Amino acid sequence: MDEAFSLSAALAVLEQGLEARDVPLPLLRDRLAFDAAEACLAHGGRPRPLSDLRDEVHFLRPGEQAGPARAVVGLWRKAAGRPLGVQTEGSAAAGARVSLPVTDPGAGPVEVAATVLEAALTAAPREIAAALVAADVSLARAFGWSHLVPVLGIGLQRRDLTASGDEMRRACHRAVLRGATMALRTASDLARRAARLRAVAPKLRARGAGAAVELFLARDALAPGIALVGPGGMQDRAARRFCDRLVALGVVRELSGRTTSRLYGV
Repeated sequence: MDEAFSLSAALAVLEQGLEARDVPLPLLRDRLAFDAAEACLAHGGRPRPLSDLRDEVHFLRPGEQAGPARAVVGLWRKAAGRPLGVQTEGSAAAGARVSLPVTDPGAGPVEVAATVLEAALTAAPREIAAALVAADVSLARAFGWSHLVPVLGIGLQRRDLTASGDEMRRACHRAVLRGATMALRTASDLARRAARLRAVAPKLRARGAGAAVELFLARDALAPGIALVGPGGMQDRAARRFCDRLVALGVVRELSGRTTSRLYGV
């Protein structure tokens, strides 16, 4: 009873956070997608730190071969970035090569997600990311959210992947509680950071500054020489200076810790 109450309370607060005007939802979904990908790779025995995942995503040039880690990140980012109206649990689980089960119409959202997850993992145990995406799609649809929020993707633990039946349902309840709490914490942090960036935005006079700010409010990280350069945008050196100025103003962080090939994010 206490667990059910805690779960309901956490989801209620998360829903309020998803409806708050000050939360940059595209950025929140993108950052959580990276977190979910990092967790999935660790579950599959191929751990990669978040810094490596960011590098693989943001510095891949046209024609370069993407590694399997980038595919996992791409799966989560695509699923989190698209409205639920244009994707289904079945399309989300296509990578797992599994036909999803018919679920009990009277089952609750978490029970349905647990059923979807167990079926996908039973059919293709190695396709962890695809199975969790499908489960999170079903969960988000049941709660009436417009987009997937990877609460299972970030909340499920590795030992839970082999659970079944009631054990899987209990594991998913714990994971949703854990994931909702983590997502809410991230949302609160990003709301504060986004407010600081929005406050200084009118003072930024660089060409393309407005569009650059909007990108920062939508993406987990940016490589200035790639993301901010182009027609109507900035020159390469100007993009770097712009990002360094945002760091000096305390509204953006340099995420790589390097002196070259830098990444910046809110």
